Amino acid sequence: MVSEAEDIVDTMRKQDIEPNVVTYNTLMQAGHIKVEKEVFRELSVNGLKPDVYTYAVIINGNCKKGLPDEAYQLFRSIEDNGCSPDRCCFNVMIQGLLRNNSTSKATEVLAEMVGKGFSANLCTATLFADLILRYDKSILI
Repeated sequence: MVSEAEDIVDTMRKQDIEPNVVTYNTLMQAGHIKVEKEVFRELSVNGLKPDVYTYAVIINGNCKKGLPDEAYQLFRSIEDNGCSPDRCCFNVMIQGLLRNNSTSKATEVLAEMVGKGFSANLCTATLFADLILRYDKSILI
């Protein structure tokens, strides 16, 4: 964890406020925690488990850093850790894969998402439509 995040957590503890998953999610969202391994270590050390939002934030961060394979591996490990991806997490994964030109994996995740009863959000649908129009072919076949 970077020192700024450590300072925030230390200050909370000095005031008898124990950080929870929401604390770590907020620190990650704000860019204070940059490495997923640190997050999972900190959560584990403090007896906490990542929630689906934790996964979505880290998946999104990895995709933005151009690391779609790491994001995909993490996405696949969600259920191993007692969570289930929700609509938001599916959409984050699909968008990240599409933005990193991993269309076959994105299509696979889309099919899985629909199979579980979730639907694509506007951003995900637009990315797929743009991809289809750009390449003048259906990637969904």
